[in-house]
Amino acid sequence: MSRLVMKFGGTSLGDMGCIRRAVGHIRREINDGHQVLVVVSAMGSETDRLIGLTREAASMHDAREYDVVVSAGEQVSSGIISLALQREGIAARSWLGWQIPIRTNDMHGAAQIASIDASQIVERLERGEVVVVPGFQGLGSDNRITTLGRGGSDTSAVALAAAVEAQRCDIYTDVDGVYTADPGIVARARRVATITYEEMLEMASQGARVLQTGSVALAMVENVALHVRSSFDEPDAVARDNVGTLICGGNMQGERQVKGAGVVSGIAHSGNEAKITLLDVADRPGVSAAIFGPLADASVNVDMIVQNISEDGELATLTFTLAREDLPRAVAALESASKEIGYRKLLQDDSVAKVSIIGTGMRSHAGVAQQMFRALASKGINILVISTSEIKVSVLVEEQYMELAVRALHETYGLDADE
Repeated sequence: MSRLVMKFGGTSLGDMGCIRRAVGHIRREINDGHQVLVVVSAMGSETDRLIGLTREAASMHDAREYDVVVSAGEQVSSGIISLALQREGIAARSWLGWQIPIRTNDMHGAAQIASIDASQIVERLERGEVVVVPGFQGLGSDNRITTLGRGGSDTSAVALAAAVEAQRCDIYTDVDGVYTADPGIVARARRVATITYEEMLEMASQGARVLQTGSVALAMVENVALHVRSSFDEPDAVARDNVGTLICGGNMQGERQVKGAGVVSGIAHSGNEAKITLLDVADRPGVSAAIFGPLADASVNVDMIVQNISEDGELATLTFTLAREDLPRAVAALESASKEIGYRKLLQDDSVAKVSIIGTGMRSHAGVAQQMFRALASKGINILVISTSEIKVSVLVEEQYMELAVRALHETYGLDADE
């Protein structure tokens, strides 16, 4: 019997109707002869409610107690799903993170999984029992509950799939797969049947919200095939050979191969961007450390970086991007370190957006970036910053042009669905 992990997100468990539909999907896989391990998120917006309670109780809360509170949502979901399965005559039991156990480091609120002892749950799976595990939680070295950060249930599912040697990890969500662009922006965006780990990792990191970045990275390391599909499809009406998006390596045996893909697989975007420019920074050894050290100390992650040297080679203008919500903290850190850095003026802009083209085909094709720049120029869109990798080109543009840029690039690279 093959073994599957099925992960259901919060929107897939929003009410009892959603839960009954999830049970139907689980029953279908059992009837197809699979051993099934289920990973669940908290129901609907329950995590947000619990976070709000911790803030009301104490604005400077104890991170360990915070984890106790916010992990409760997944615990409730695991018990409810187990009860609903039992009602259908399906043997099921919930296993909390500490019962397995799922061991993590002690970084409360943003823990990382260190190890999973899967022996007990594998034994139950082989007996034909459905194992239901709350995502997002584990056990620290001090035997206190830890949580993995927002979106951590995806990471839990992938880690458990690797631990039990599952054939595949199915991620059930409120969309029916990964699209070439946001369908809310591009009406002719189309669902991608297969995509590589690398492409999905870039798409997730550049703004696509289907999967959490860390879970994709872990799946790539552990070689766990991911299958994104909609929980809102009726379980008995699913055409099983043409659903969702399979995320895997290029040569996975027994799975659909990633082949025949275009040069660009998708367009990602992020409107949660800001830009800082430092004018007349001395071009000397150690200046970058003087700038980015305080930012790191303030827990500010920097993305795109551009440096321009003056004609005499003595001064530089340095521009970088960051998440919009980090802008006030970054500005405060840089102003506090202004004497050590020695810049003349700090400029900030929170009306920018990032648009990216992504595809493994870019490795072997020349002129892909040139097409991008020409397409944007033809629409009168000015490029503020450029960043590249082997399979990605990202540009920063004024936020008002973000959607126009996404649509223009989607058409330029032939990604529009046939009418």
